Amino acid sequence: MNFQLVSLDGVKFSADAYSIVLPTAAGQVTIMPGHEPLLGVVIPGVIVVRREKSDLDTHLEHYATNGGVLEVGKEGVRVLVDEATHGDEINEAEAEKAHQAALELRKNAKDQVELDKAQALVDRTTVRLQVAGLRRRHRR
Repeated sequence: MNFQLVSLDGVKFSADAYSIVLPTAAGQVTIMPGHEPLLGVVIPGVIVVRREKSDLDTHLEHYATNGGVLEVGKEGVRVLVDEATHGDEINEAEAEKAHQAALELRKNAKDQVELDKAQALVDRTTVRLQVAGLRRRHRR
């Protein structure tokens, strides 16, 4: 099935895929060929793409995302997100440093607006760390 992952930076993925695992507001959803039409909200988390049915877990592609929308139709699957970062684009040490800075911002927030912004940053860096960790484990 055709899968398109589109961010504000452009097309991140556009090719056939056997399955896509997405974090949605309704829970984690796996889309496979023949899936029923679906519209949904993608929440911050990891998008996992398996290109071929025979692909081992070490060949999966992982993307960190902050959320967006999902459309499954006869033409395929399209996910529109603000941001999608492939695991190969994430430096784990830098992601850890950014995560610690986000935690510090949250700890020192003076009002609800600062707290909400800091929490969004913590969520973003947490997902990036998760994808970096998956990449490291699968490269072994």
